[in-house]
Amino acid sequence: MRFAAAQYLYLLILVPALAAFWLWADWRRKKMIARFGSLSLIEKIGLSLSARKRWLKRGLVALGILALVLSLARPQWGARMMKIEQKGLDIVIAVDTSKSMLAQDIKPNRLEKAKYELEKLIDLLQGDRLGIVCFAGTAFTLSPLTLDYAAARLFLQSISTDVVQEPGTCLADAIKAATENFNPQERKYKVVLLLTDGEDHCKELGLDPVKAAEEAKKQAAVIYTVGIGSAGGSPIPVADESGGMQYKRDQAGEMIQSRLDEDTLKQIALATGGKYYHSLAGELEVEKIYNEIKQMERKKFGEQVQIEYEDRFQYFLAAAMILLFASALLPERKR
Repeated sequence: MRFAAAQYLYLLILVPALAAFWLWADWRRKKMIARFGSLSLIEKIGLSLSARKRWLKRGLVALGILALVLSLARPQWGARMMKIEQKGLDIVIAVDTSKSMLAQDIKPNRLEKAKYELEKLIDLLQGDRLGIVCFAGTAFTLSPLTLDYAAARLFLQSISTDVVQEPGTCLADAIKAATENFNPQERKYKVVLLLTDGEDHCKELGLDPVKAAEEAKKQAAVIYTVGIGSAGGSPIPVADESGGMQYKRDQAGEMIQSRLDEDTLKQIALATGGKYYHSLAGELEVEKIYNEIKQMERKKFGEQVQIEYEDRFQYFLAAAMILLFASALLPERKR
């Protein structure tokens, strides 16, 4: 026999605690009766309860509590083997780790908001493989596609603006690095989740993120974009030599404002049949995205053998009800 909710077994301490309380109550009762006269004389004239019936009633209550606690712990015996198909999508998360993600128009900053969103996404995943790509001026795969969500969380926690040394933001490289994680032979099951403020510094180099998205569509990848930041812009904090906080400035000494580029992110999503979402404080856009992608067709990753145990708590619950009901009907007084 095994217990599916063994933590409730700690409640068994109620039985000896209740017995100790009853003993203390009897001792106190006898002490109070002794103030009025002889205990034996009071019992003879019929003013006392039946000690035998009292303890029988208490025994039924104790056994009822014992059975009730055991039912809460969900005793199980008997098992059967079940084969469960593992189905899911390949989801690659591309996280912008450029310095502009330190802007604080979303508290505590854009990067921390992105990481919080992804933590919640991992909680939602149900058999999907997950990969993580970090990008700034260039991009690389931090974690390949895996079903090990615990490992994915560790990689996610390690993300910072120091992960990618190349400055700037290159969305085209991010999309290319993300799609390289997929099987090129498959024509479905592929999702890219791009979290960024949308600023791009590679267009002048001929690296168009919309064209990169069109190439991703040829591989049947669907891109969902999440814009993090405000269109009004926010200064980029940087640490100075003394450890204090300054704001990034251009060559003319003007403070640089990092602004959310929603138009580019909308075009990227539209090119692949995905959607654009604007990340707002207090909301979880990844929940909306996952509610959409979980409707997509899933591929089979394999089979997993699982042992399913039979619950037997109902027997103990029935015994508890009978014992407690019997204790309520049993009188304590002598005839």
